[in-house]
Formats: sequence, C-alpha cells, structure tokens
Amino acid sequence: MSKPILDTTALPPPDSAALAAARQREATLTKPAGALGRLEEVTAHLCAWQGRHPPRLDRVEVHVFAGRHGVAAQGVSAYPAAVTDQMVRNFRKGGAAINQLARSCGARLVVHDPFPHWSTRDWTKSPAMDPAECVAAVAAGRRAVGEGADLLAIGEMGIGNTATAAAICAALLGGGGREWCGAGTGLDAEGIRRKAAVVDAGLARHQEVLGDPELVLHALGGFELAAMAGCILEARRRRIPVLLDGFVAGTAAALLFRLDPAAIAHCLAGHVSAEHAHRALLGRLGLQPLLDLEMRLGEASGAALAIQVVRAAVACHTGMASFAEAGVADRTGREEGR
Repeated sequence: MSKPILDTTALPPPDSAALAAARQREATLTKPAGALGRLEEVTAHLCAWQGRHPPRLDRVEVHVFAGRHGVAAQGVSAYPAAVTDQMVRNFRKGGAAINQLARSCGARLVVHDPFPHWSTRDWTKSPAMDPAECVAAVAAGRRAVGEGADLLAIGEMGIGNTATAAAICAALLGGGGREWCGAGTGLDAEGIRRKAAVVDAGLARHQEVLGDPELVLHALGGFELAAMAGCILEARRRRIPVLLDGFVAGTAAALLFRLDPAAIAHCLAGHVSAEHAHRALLGRLGLQPLLDLEMRLGEASGAALAIQVVRAAVACHTGMASFAEAGVADRTGREEGR
C-alpha cells in the first residue's frame, strides 16, 4: 500500500465568507444572542461546509454501509453472522427502523452492500483484508457520494463490527479490549469479556502496525468501515457536511482523524450511543453529540434522528424575522427599523 488510500491532503477548507454571513444574520434575529444554543452552531457549520448562505437541505441522504466480519466466528456478537444479509434485505424491503426514520426526516435512504459475497478474515489469525480489498472498499465508499447532496448521514450494518471498531480504536488511540468493548448487539458481561479478549488477541497479532491508520485498517478493519472512511473523505472533497452515527461510524472517522485531525472538520456527531466507548471516542475526536437518547441500534438511526435537529436549526435561521423586520427593540432598547 505504497500509494495512500486515505489521502487527506489538499482538502478544501471551510468557506469563511459563508460562515461570516451566517453569523451576521444570526446576530440580527429576534432573540437574545446565543439563545438557540447549538442550533446556531449547526447552521454556521452547514454554511461553512456547503460554502453558501443561506444553507439548504433540499437533498438529504442517509447512507448505510454493510459488511461481513470473519471475526464474528469468535462469538463477539449476540447474533449470528447471517443477520447481516437478513437485515440488508429488510432495509431494501422498507422494514427496518432506519427506513421509518429516514422517511420521517425527509431523507433518501441508500443502502450500500458493494461486496455481498466477501467477508473479512478473522483478524486474530491474519490480516482482515488484503491491500486490493482495502483499496476497493474505500473506493466503493467514495463512489457512494453523488452530486448535489446537501447533507449526508452515515451509518452501517455488520455483525461483529463493534469488535472490529474496538480493535481499531485501541490500535489507533491506545488501550485494550476492556477499554473499548461494549455490549454491541446485547452481549452479557461474560460475552463482553470474551469480546475484549478477542480484541486483545487481534492487537497482539498485529502489534507491528499499531498507530498507523492505513495499516490498521488493512489488518483489523471491515469493508463497511473502509467504505465509510472513503465516503467521509469524498464528502469533504465535495463540500458536503456529514452527520456521523454511532461507535462504528465514529471509528471510520477516527481513521481519518489520526491522519489529519482537520480531515473530519466537516463532520458532526449525530448522537452518542449507549455503546460503552462511544462517548470516549467522541471526546478524543473533539465532537459533541447533538442527541443522547441511549440508542445502540446502528443503521444510521441516531444520525437520521439528528437530521430533524439540523432541519430545525435551518428553519429558525432562515425563517425568523430580524429585529428590523419585526419592529422589535434590540438589547439597547432601540426599536429597530424606525
């Protein structure tokens, strides 16, 4: 892998003029300064990364990436590996939670399963992917980003992927299985201990690559994780803001963060999940979640719910009257517009 597959060089910066315009309008709206809290930050974020003011949410997409994990054979999930295929079919039939959530927030749901007949290898025994597979998975994620989207919400489906995410986080950020492993699909305490031991075995097997994001992805990754990293990177190149879902999506962002912390500046954390280590991961990435509803479903479900918050922020910013328009006195007591 001599040529970088996660190339974080020459990424576009935020648009300072659009950001300034957002802040200028925010200061004129009929409310005390800062009274809408983080809604104001969300609007400014959209403007900075869409490169325009006012921001638009005409085309919002939810992208769910599927992947299969060889390490699932080690009993790291409460569900069998076959559930990945079954849930992909459920998504496509409209029967999953994410179908309902995407519909309710006015977003188009796109399910990506680029390698339905591939599984990663058990990373306690060998590298999860060979270099060509890793390149192909990242490329699939980049191709998922089409023209014209105003906002992307990104999540995943893959039995065994919280163990894979835990191994990647430990390999990139330090610690071991105990620090990064949680219940995932619903493991009991003994199952979590077993999962942590599997992660530690994987770290020991690949200790020579620890700390190197691309080599860690190759050795310990998953197809959906690699695809999400590619999708996040391509969204940045196209100036599309991203809402990250839970622990696994956050881990995909962490791969880019370790290459360049500014590479995920266009991302917001849709929520903090109930998965054990997600809050700690967001702290390491410098991301503050928009929602905390104790969810741990995956499927981009938390990110999809956060779309409603983003829509509310834009509605207030674009629809509220200014002091001048409303004839309301500003904080000085002077009635604007007269």
